[in-house]
Amino acid sequence: MEFSQHDEDNNYSLTKFESMLKTNNVLFFDSNEFENIIQFYFENGRMALAKKAIKLGLEQHPSSIVLRLFQVEIYILEDKLPQAEKLLDELYILEPSNEEIYIQKASILSKRDQHEKAIDTLKIALKLSDADEEDADLYALIGMEYLFMDQFENAKTYFIKCLELDMEDYSALYNIIYCFEFLDLNEEAIDFLNHYLDKNPYCEVAWHQLGKQYATLKDYPKALSAFEFAIISDDTFVGAYLEKGKVLEKMKKYEEAIENYNVTLALDEPTSFALLRIGNCYEKLGSDDLAVQYYFKTVHEDPLLDKGWISITRFYNKKKDYQKALYYINKAISIDAENVRYWKLYAQINHRLNFIEEAERGYKKTLDLGNYELDTWLARTDALIKLGEYEASALNLIQAAEFYPENAEIEYRLAGIYFTLFENEKGQYHLKNGLLIDEDYNFILQELFPLIADHQMVVKIISNSKKTSK
Repeated sequence: MEFSQHDEDNNYSLTKFESMLKTNNVLFFDSNEFENIIQFYFENGRMALAKKAIKLGLEQHPSSIVLRLFQVEIYILEDKLPQAEKLLDELYILEPSNEEIYIQKASILSKRDQHEKAIDTLKIALKLSDADEEDADLYALIGMEYLFMDQFENAKTYFIKCLELDMEDYSALYNIIYCFEFLDLNEEAIDFLNHYLDKNPYCEVAWHQLGKQYATLKDYPKALSAFEFAIISDDTFVGAYLEKGKVLEKMKKYEEAIENYNVTLALDEPTSFALLRIGNCYEKLGSDDLAVQYYFKTVHEDPLLDKGWISITRFYNKKKDYQKALYYINKAISIDAENVRYWKLYAQINHRLNFIEEAERGYKKTLDLGNYELDTWLARTDALIKLGEYEASALNLIQAAEFYPENAEIEYRLAGIYFTLFENEKGQYHLKNGLLIDEDYNFILQELFPLIADHQMVVKIISNSKKTSK
């Protein structure tokens, strides 16, 4: 029997137990009372109190199988697997047909990554089970074991069995859709959800999931209809308004999108996501003042949300107000100095302002944080060239070539750098490489190394290459 706060007897037991803990007077409870108290604490995540109740329960009822199974559960949660196993072996001798023993054994096997054995053990529990509710729980546990092994087809089969026994098990429904998505079976997911909705037409969760599937397939009118049905089923469903807003944005219906995002702000605490989306919609509508107001509200609501700071910075970037853009990206970096996107923007803005040393520092930090995009390597190289740091720029390009071998933009830059350093043999090697890969990129020499580009030896190599290619 599950503990319910609305059940007067159980509520009395809980009050009595907590009062006993405060006074240190040991009172007697029957084993059922202990079971309900412990179950309540488990369900509410109050593990310290659950452990106290188990300890006292076993002192008063040392032979209770159920209380000892609760003790097993605590051992498993605390990763005390040998103790859990020992106690389960004792309980198995006393009650070999108790399905809960097999469920806990399966939990231990799962923790040890022995998922196939866990499934076999859960299937034994399934044979011993004689109630639909227990069967549904077991199907869900088997489904989870298959998920751990990335066997999505098998997992889906068991979550469907689970849902067939309990149509309102939304956790199983989410897991089924997760499996469909992982298998790239969006059309099949849509069919499944439509069949489910035939039986349960007012299920807002299913309508919401159906809308997301249509949105993935870019069928925005159908997605919109599904989200509207989710809202009809539950007009306080914040997720449906958010998704509807996103779809309306895709359809370029920005005013309607804003209306839906505003509903979420009225229904619940403001979310940085909704505020950011409203800002983006206003920017698309050309309402710059409102857009930037909402971007500031976004970062006020969640200073760690990088998309908020990036939106503010890009807003001022587009306005060519680079000083303000730099101010806000610096503010973002002061909050999160390990955010690679911030450093890339910091570098680009400094580059535009011709603060080359700061730009180079930004590109280096971007690379150090793992952004290995070609344009980052090249931008850092160009900054180092402007600073006259030719050895450092060559080293930077050699590292870049490990990620982007046979790249003309890298080769022409290396050619220019080596010619500048009077290492003509290396310069010729890289220039010829560049011409072999793509001779159209030789303009890079003229842009970055105009004196080198006009050098007789360089002109001759390029000219010979053109003749050869003809």
